[in-house]
Amino acid sequence: MDKVLFVDDDQNILNAYRRNLRGNFDLTVALGPIEALKIVREKGPFAVVISDFKMPVMNGIELLSKIKNINPDTVRIILTGHANLETAISAVNEGNIFRFLTKPCQKEQLLKVLYDGTRQYQLINNEKELLDKTLKGTIKVLLDILSIVNPSAFSKAARIRNLAVQIGKRMKLKEQWIIEISALLSQIGCIGVPGEIIEKINQGHKLTENEKEIFYSHPNIGIKLLEKIPRLDEVKKAIEFQNIRYDGSGGKEKDYISGDSIPLMARMLKVINDYDIYSRYSKENARILEIMNKDVGAYDTEILLSLEAVANGLADELELKSVFVTELKVGMMAAENIKDESGKLLISKDTEISSAIIFRLNNYSKINKIVEPIKVLSLKDK
Repeated sequence: MDKVLFVDDDQNILNAYRRNLRGNFDLTVALGPIEALKIVREKGPFAVVISDFKMPVMNGIELLSKIKNINPDTVRIILTGHANLETAISAVNEGNIFRFLTKPCQKEQLLKVLYDGTRQYQLINNEKELLDKTLKGTIKVLLDILSIVNPSAFSKAARIRNLAVQIGKRMKLKEQWIIEISALLSQIGCIGVPGEIIEKINQGHKLTENEKEIFYSHPNIGIKLLEKIPRLDEVKKAIEFQNIRYDGSGGKEKDYISGDSIPLMARMLKVINDYDIYSRYSKENARILEIMNKDVGAYDTEILLSLEAVANGLADELELKSVFVTELKVGMMAAENIKDESGKLLISKDTEISSAIIFRLNNYSKINKIVEPIKVLSLKDK
């Protein structure tokens, strides 16, 4: 049953609503706007809030505007005995009001408006849920493809995601989902980059100028892959500008930006990307951070400081385990190359285990013998 909140400063009117509408909705009443806001924060969201216009402290339009900020999807209705054109215009412009009713309002008319309101709320939420599931499903398919086509790039994306999430929490950034998705999709363009180039980077070998050009084209490939997917504008900007230095160098001349005008997530990806590349050449964390700190103008210093704090503590959260293929779990990290008995490389060291990789290895093990047990890194049990 849909939740509906009635707000009025007259207790007798609220009692009448309770009597007349009992059984039709999950009904709550609030005596005045202050109590209404408290109820919305503690018991919301409500499908519909219907409020009297003229009340002490704040009027109904002001109240519904505040409720919109708390629960944007709640359908808002004004009921007033002081109807005029100015009030109606304010209701639409300030409170985004769904309906504007005048007193006295017949029960049948009120019920019809409330049913229309709850249907509107359901439509909004069904559309959001569908879009959310479609978006998440599309992203998962892309990442599963990357994990199979270019496991090394998928492994790098997973490492970047882990650091980005930790840095985001340390910096107390909102929109954690944008941070995680941007990090995971930062390497999606590597679908178009030969695996041997990524493997050279992972093994700490230097790239030729031609290989560098191919590798650093991956953001453009990634943007093209994502351009038809909705709700990813911020993610696409992060991917596009992920290789630009904080001082503005490293980007296209036509798109010149620098400093804080570079999207925050792109600045974060620049720091983490470079840290990950340096870590392929050296395992001395202090040395890597020293090199990065000396590269004046390359990084957002606040993000670099957060990376330093996170990187120094991350190793303490992981433990080395030996497991069989049937014991692999999503999120584990291969601590060694996974091979079959003939020596064929199946999964590279440092690759994060995905559901697609588990499926692939289980099917492969039915035909060929995989060398087991496999050494993996996983988060310590807390």
